[in-house]
Amino acid sequence: MNILAVDTSGPVAGCAVMRDGKIAYTAAIRVGLTHSQTILPAVDTALQAVDLRMEDMDVFAAVTGPGSFTGVRIGVCMVKGFAHAVGKPCCAVNALEALAMNAAGFDGLVCPILDARRGQVYCAAFDVSSGRPVRALEDAALPLEVFLQKLPEGKGLAFVGDGVPVHGEAIQSAMGDCALLFPPNLYDLRADAACVLASERVDSWVDGARLSPYYLRAPQAERERAERLRGEARS
Repeated sequence: MNILAVDTSGPVAGCAVMRDGKIAYTAAIRVGLTHSQTILPAVDTALQAVDLRMEDMDVFAAVTGPGSFTGVRIGVCMVKGFAHAVGKPCCAVNALEALAMNAAGFDGLVCPILDARRGQVYCAAFDVSSGRPVRALEDAALPLEVFLQKLPEGKGLAFVGDGVPVHGEAIQSAMGDCALLFPPNLYDLRADAACVLASERVDSWVDGARLSPYYLRAPQAERERAERLRGEARS
């Protein structure tokens, strides 16, 4: 099975290629340029490195969110274009689920947290002791303290994601020795995790026209428009 995965949902862009069922290439790009500037050259480099073409892919995987609204749209639109061009399906990969794979094998709950700004985190919890994420808490956009209150007592808790450096002190203050904060090399989602998840979920492959971003809350422009309409309705 050959898979090309693209992630532009967070501050680090990534792409990976699975060739014949094995991860053949993975890259993470943080060079101070926008994802729209870096991801397509990164994909070209990946395909050249593994000597494959777009036509050789069985499916294209996109990390569809939650994450940066603009970033998510870039990756989703790119993957839809790849799939349409060569007539192959797409697979949506949840960013929090893929991020939890950074802690595969951890005996406890893994809590991926992404900085959602506006005083919130995108968050969930997974059991990854089997090496694959099994959901324990649904995705949400919440204030950190509300999320921490939802976590079960008596379990080891590992926190991964770009929300860790932002909220690490608050997590340790609230959770004490129960909280393990993963190190900086595990903050960012790995695109090869998206390859693995897509390869195991053939039933979730869809036509590119059905691939769409996954937002846990409305983009800012939509929120501002809703506020404006409510204000006009009251006046």
